Amino acid sequence: MKSRKFFTVLLSLTLFLFVGSVSSSAQDANTSFEEIQDQSKPVTLTQAIQVAMANNTDIKRALLTLEDADEQVRIAWSEVLPDVSGSATYTRNVEIPVNFVPAQFFDPSAPAGELVPLQFGTDNNWQGGLTVSQTLFRGEAIVGISSSELYKAAQAENLRATTQQIVTQTRLAYYNVLVAEEQLRLQTETVERLRQNLKENRARQKAGLIDEYAVLQVEVQLKNQEPQLTQARYDVQQAYRELNLVLGLPVELGLDVQGDLSSFDILSQEADSSVNDNLKEVDKMTPYSYEKSKELMNVATELRGDIRILDKQEDLKQREIKAIKSRFLPTLSANYNLNWSAAQAGSPNFFGTEDTRARSQTVALTFSLPIFQGFERNANLQIAKIEQRDLELQREQAVRDAKNEIQSARESLNQAIETAPAREDALEQAREGYQRAQARLESGLGSQLDVIEAEFQLRQAEVNYAQMVYNYLSAKAQYDQAIGMVPFVDESKPELD
Repeated sequence: MKSRKFFTVLLSLTLFLFVGSVSSSAQDANTSFEEIQDQSKPVTLTQAIQVAMANNTDIKRALLTLEDADEQVRIAWSEVLPDVSGSATYTRNVEIPVNFVPAQFFDPSAPAGELVPLQFGTDNNWQGGLTVSQTLFRGEAIVGISSSELYKAAQAENLRATTQQIVTQTRLAYYNVLVAEEQLRLQTETVERLRQNLKENRARQKAGLIDEYAVLQVEVQLKNQEPQLTQARYDVQQAYRELNLVLGLPVELGLDVQGDLSSFDILSQEADSSVNDNLKEVDKMTPYSYEKSKELMNVATELRGDIRILDKQEDLKQREIKAIKSRFLPTLSANYNLNWSAAQAGSPNFFGTEDTRARSQTVALTFSLPIFQGFERNANLQIAKIEQRDLELQREQAVRDAKNEIQSARESLNQAIETAPAREDALEQAREGYQRAQARLESGLGSQLDVIEAEFQLRQAEVNYAQMVYNYLSAKAQYDQAIGMVPFVDESKPELD
């Protein structure tokens, strides 16, 4: 039973690793929910990450599981520590028990078979003692104790991996808010431009410069854009709710994030606008090289949370195999017993007097050798080896997945970097084209159709640029997690050549 109890502890610690490392900043985050709620300035990305690390439910659960696992380790230690117990019993004979014995014991002349009553015992009886048991050798317990540091490392690795995931989710949710706000801003400007155009065209119609059809064209375009403006408002609200969920805040809490995608230059080392200083700072925490690094995969294998957890699981499984093999070894234990007994007539006196009290001591060594217990031990050993091989296959697949995730993130980053100059040029040209179309219409050289087309091109160029910046920032967050170097969780390494 002790063997099964101990191994249950071992398995519980192993299973814990499947739940999902973190630096001390997760517990020392200096931006609280109250500070976020009270401050009047927009929330920066750094503040959002700190709040998530302090309030996110998954991180809190990982911390609780870490504490629980520490207690499980203490339970494992109890298997090799002494077991000390004490007991005391008092019995009061209201009527002293009577036994019947042959009368010939007292009177040889008594008839054969005749019995006489005889009382045995006293009014008060006391029993007390102290028992100490100590395991001297038990292979399974020794293996478990030697794995204590491995347990702690595995638990911390799970917490780190969970925090990496939450920080990445926070960055993505934050960027989703920025792109939703940018879409709302662009849609608002589009509607305002159309309303201004409609006002000007109605004035031109009254002046006889254009016909009614030109006014109708703008009215139709405005009616088509107004529902999109409504949708953009709801998209912003949804993006904020999703951000609050990641941060562990009430979904109805009103936030305002800091950042402007339209002025964010992904190719510059510094932010062009102060509103993007924090975005650029977080972006640069993990270096990125446009050229593919030969050492990148090795770094990812060493730092990725999922791969490191599988490594710890393999180590634990090896210890489990050793523990199962140790069940074939003998066990040795020692026991010490110290007992007192006392008997007293009349009124009770605690444990009587020296004349009515006695003491005894015993020391015992127990040697146990399991000879045959069916096929359970062999079956458990084979099951553990099968599970070890399964972990090896999982790790091989995790490495392949890591390569794919890193390559996908790199391709998205490189695509954004390569297309950024073209997006910037397209945006500048679209702005100039819209201004020229407006000027041509006012001078009578252009048509309303030209203005509509120019306005569409401008809006598309603005959306494309904002989407390009969003794709870059999102891919960078995913890249950081893919290589296992997440800001605020892991220290950044030098840029790989």
